[in-house]
Amino acid sequence: MAKVITYAQLQANSTKDSLYVLLHGKVYDVTKFIDEHPGGDEVILAEAGKDATEAFEDVGHSDEARALLPDMLLGEFESDGALKIKPLSTASSSPVSNAVEQGSNLMYFVPLTLLGAYFAWRFYA
Repeated sequence: MAKVITYAQLQANSTKDSLYVLLHGKVYDVTKFIDEHPGGDEVILAEAGKDATEAFEDVGHSDEARALLPDMLLGEFESDGALKIKPLSTASSSPVSNAVEQGSNLMYFVPLTLLGAYFAWRFYA
């Protein structure tokens, strides 16, 4: 059975000397890795004591970075604790993604229309 980490334990281990990180409902001890982190220790310390899943996914970590996680796994995070884990939102439901999708239609349609108008002008003028 996997060890269950409480919110109090997560908060107690949020310093550079002892650092736990919560990702996807699992708690990882990243204390030994913090000095090796390519983004610097400040990036990880900023997410200490809270759900760091969104920040982790926003950066777009490589497969090599994800392969390091199982060795640092401590256990599961308590499901009924003080800190509620947010489900990772899908890209299609975010306002930014919707704007990009709508904008991408215009990014193709407007230049093609202008190109068609240019050739019509050159042909008929």
